[in-house]
Amino acid sequence: MTDMSATIAEPTARPLKKLLTVADLARMPTELPSGTAWFELKDGVLEAKSPQGDLQSIAQGNCIILLATNAEESGLGEVRGRVGIILRRNPDRVVGPPVSFVCTSSLPVLCSPEDFLETIPELVVEIRSKNDTNAEIHAKVEEYFQAGVQIVWIVDPAARTLAAHRPDTSVQVFRGDDPVTCDLLPGFAVQAARFFDGT
Repeated sequence: MTDMSATIAEPTARPLKKLLTVADLARMPTELPSGTAWFELKDGVLEAKSPQGDLQSIAQGNCIILLATNAEESGLGEVRGRVGIILRRNPDRVVGPPVSFVCTSSLPVLCSPEDFLETIPELVVEIRSKNDTNAEIHAKVEEYFQAGVQIVWIVDPAARTLAAHRPDTSVQVFRGDDPVTCDLLPGFAVQAARFFDGT
């Protein structure tokens, strides 16, 4: 009698997908034949990001200017434009928010050998695009809080609002002539409309 068990093939194991690291991300090109490109790393998986729209770009520039002139120049900390921030390791998570602010108490910042921030900023600013869903915004905000960010501003150029999110508290929405204030930035009070000048 033939031993049929000898003909049964063992299932073939699929090779594990290699997770990328901060060092791998740093080696990614920023200029492609089709134009400028930038990437984030989501738990070891590369994520390509599309360029900002014009309204987003204007709002980003305004945020940087307003934080620089009304907070950084007052000695409250340092503002950053789009910079890689390492939220966690193993697997690596690197994000590049449009604007962030590091308070004086956290200076000088620590950077990885690739020149990404290892110091978690106290304030992170995201500029909402027309394609961002509420669920995506909520997930992004929660991820920042888990990493140690204290306040997240969601700036919406289309609605011309700035929503300040804090852990375990309600969201405060500023618009029009409302003075945008921030517990982390004593003395900071800028009309919400100034974040959207030119949009």
